[in-house]
Amino acid sequence: MSDLWGIHDSHDLFYREPFGAVETGTEITIRIKIYAPFTVTSAVLRLWQDGLGERKIEMVKEGQEEAAQIFIGKVSTPSSTGLLWYYFIVRGRGKTYYYGSNPDGLGGLGLFTEYPPYSYQITLYKKNFKTPEWFKDSVMYQIFVDRFFDGSENKELLKLKDNCIIHESWDEQPLYKPDPVAKEVLCNDFFGGNLPGILKKLPYLKELGVDVLYLNPVFEAYSNHKYDIGDYKKIDPAFGDLDVLQKLCKSADAMGIRILFDGVFSHTGSDSVYFNEKGRYPEIGAYQSKDSPYFRWYRFIKYPDEYESWWGIKTLPNVNEMENSYMDFIIEDEDSVSKYWIKRGTKGWRLDVVDELPDEFLKKFRKSVKSADSEAVIIGEVWEDASRKVSYGKRREYILGEELDSVMNYPLREMLFKFLLGEWDAWQMNRGILSLFENYPAHIFYSLMNMLGTHDVARAKTILSGAPPDHILTKDEQAGYSMSPEMEDLANKRLKIACLFQMTFPGVPCIYYGDEAGLSGYRDPFNRGTYPWGREDNNLLSWHKKMIALRKKTDALRTGEFIPVFVDIDVYGFVRMIKGGKDVFGNDREDGFVVVLINRSQYEAHSVSLDMERWGVNRLRCVFDERSTFLAYNGRIEVEIPALGTRVLQNHGDGSIDGTVPSMGRFF
Repeated sequence: MSDLWGIHDSHDLFYREPFGAVETGTEITIRIKIYAPFTVTSAVLRLWQDGLGERKIEMVKEGQEEAAQIFIGKVSTPSSTGLLWYYFIVRGRGKTYYYGSNPDGLGGLGLFTEYPPYSYQITLYKKNFKTPEWFKDSVMYQIFVDRFFDGSENKELLKLKDNCIIHESWDEQPLYKPDPVAKEVLCNDFFGGNLPGILKKLPYLKELGVDVLYLNPVFEAYSNHKYDIGDYKKIDPAFGDLDVLQKLCKSADAMGIRILFDGVFSHTGSDSVYFNEKGRYPEIGAYQSKDSPYFRWYRFIKYPDEYESWWGIKTLPNVNEMENSYMDFIIEDEDSVSKYWIKRGTKGWRLDVVDELPDEFLKKFRKSVKSADSEAVIIGEVWEDASRKVSYGKRREYILGEELDSVMNYPLREMLFKFLLGEWDAWQMNRGILSLFENYPAHIFYSLMNMLGTHDVARAKTILSGAPPDHILTKDEQAGYSMSPEMEDLANKRLKIACLFQMTFPGVPCIYYGDEAGLSGYRDPFNRGTYPWGREDNNLLSWHKKMIALRKKTDALRTGEFIPVFVDIDVYGFVRMIKGGKDVFGNDREDGFVVVLINRSQYEAHSVSLDMERWGVNRLRCVFDERSTFLAYNGRIEVEIPALGTRVLQNHGDGSIDGTVPSMGRFF
């Protein structure tokens, strides 16, 4: 629209204050600058919130700035949580114009249109909502138990069910071909990893710098992955028993390490106490009789062989989560599953496929867990921006203060990998990051589970090597795939950059077991290989230890401000900062100022010029080479970043910072 343009930037405090998600009942100031060759007769702020509908606020002309007419509006947010959407309606010269967010919905600068535009988002969350402070300071480590370490003698724990396979060698590849009789992959091959193995490796995990162990399911089940729950209140005999679990929790706690369990509550196994299709258990299961106490847990279509199952997998029958007897068993009873394991030493839950769990279930689950331990943490498996997630036709309420403390940060992983692989430039990655930053409540953003790999995705090293995507390879090709030495070198360099980013970014970094030791592999089951004890890539392992140590000794890297300061095609940079002895949550922390710069170019070093005058910082030193000091000249510091390299710079001296911190959005 050549005759009209304007500025509203949701990432800049001048245009929207306060920044990002806000507590309910907060007043928000919103401005827009309009550049027009005519007098704007009215500017209206159009608001929408689910359940409350539309509201329009007439904005007031605040002033004139050269050619810009500035309008301001005050929004009193309601007491109900949810998403508040807004755009602008501008009238002048007998015409109506609209200003809204960009089509990608990522916020920031918008644009004028001649039709109702995409709306900006404001997340309204429960007043006084907080997440556990200890968790924000943590480094997580995810363990697929069967593949980590066998702590028993002669595999005496491997008391497996029928038709299961025990690998003769720890170094073998997981089975991936269908069972010749069942004609499907049964996930019934075992290597012997167990809870005593984790117990024996606690010193390694402590040395690595781990504070939280997230264990894939450990409950009794037929498969090696244990997502086909057989008994919610029994440790699988192949992994150990209750005594071993409690010993692990006690020993880990003595080292400052907490244990999180994987909660699978949208389905059970067909071979379970509750369904009991194979008749393996003495209890009468839902499959065996309609008089079973568990019959109402399931949704039968044609009894007993047709029933709803997770993604159509017959061994994973869906449960009716809102069935009273199921709710009592999982949540409400004094010894419910949600409390049972908290009382026995665990520190929280990661909830599998949380999209399948109703909001009412999640709210009750939270109350139950927090009643057992107010400092326990609850993490949800969400693959998208959890603030705007829609599942089963309903916008979810995960992060509004009554359900989850954290979610798995798959969006950040995708953004970072796209940047490192050259699919996105730094500008695109920054837009995505700032969208998450403004959509999540601060307590959620600083608690996000920031992982590079999990049991559900290809290993980070494989992806970062530039290997062909798995969907174009057969399973046989994936099984036999190996990197060239050049790809291996490239993968390791990129993985080091990703690790540094992960350890210096807000949120809780999580290492998928073996990533730190150089494991590679495509998706399930190749991403579930055994930990390479004695064959670790010591260079990668050393790097991970160094990055974790940096994070743990620097308060600013955990709960300090996050401000992007440099964005170019190949280079991304941000500041982490604490000033005045208080972190972003008002807690007492040590002052610090850290600049993180990463260069994804394989071939070119890049020089960047950073404005230090606004920070009151005139000297920076390289964290990993204290002899390298950078002095400001005319208020700017020039830094060269090598190809596929990083720079981490700290202010020189006692950590004090002078100067004024700039508003959000005024980064460069």
